[in-house]
Amino acid sequence: MLKTVFSRLSTHHVLLGMAWACVLSVIAALVGQYQFDMRPCAWCVLQRAIYLLIALLCVIAAYLPPRAPRMVLTSGALVLAALGAVSAVYQHVVAAKLYSCNLTLADTIISALRLEALLPALFQITGSCADAAVSVLGVPFEYWSLLLFILLALAALSVLIRPHAG
Repeated sequence: MLKTVFSRLSTHHVLLGMAWACVLSVIAALVGQYQFDMRPCAWCVLQRAIYLLIALLCVIAAYLPPRAPRMVLTSGALVLAALGAVSAVYQHVVAAKLYSCNLTLADTIISALRLEALLPALFQITGSCADAAVSVLGVPFEYWSLLLFILLALAALSVLIRPHAG
């Protein structure tokens, strides 16, 4: 069914749709943070960074010729979506039970990239992993993120398997 949905759209539109979905997910996270006091942990912030990287790759790919450069960037988005899915599962299964995300892989990546210093309103870690374990409509927040990462991966695959990526 998803293949049918994605095949009806041009590659350009699929890529831009992916970018918009990523940006909207980060906006939703910021609304949760600033309007509903959902304090993000390192894994939440890492997923924000992954969404924004996917969005950037998709926007660039959407405006490139339909050959190799577009496929390379779309492949990068697919890999990032897979890594995001893994981080969402890890956040739920392991990190949500920890009282500190300090010195975890997510914290190390965020610190190494200096994301908190560059854009603290977007990337500042203000909660522990246990604090960030909240549900929206009865579903853990990180599972909503997992669902979006899966949809992004499927969309990227739909672009990559097209006979022509025009």
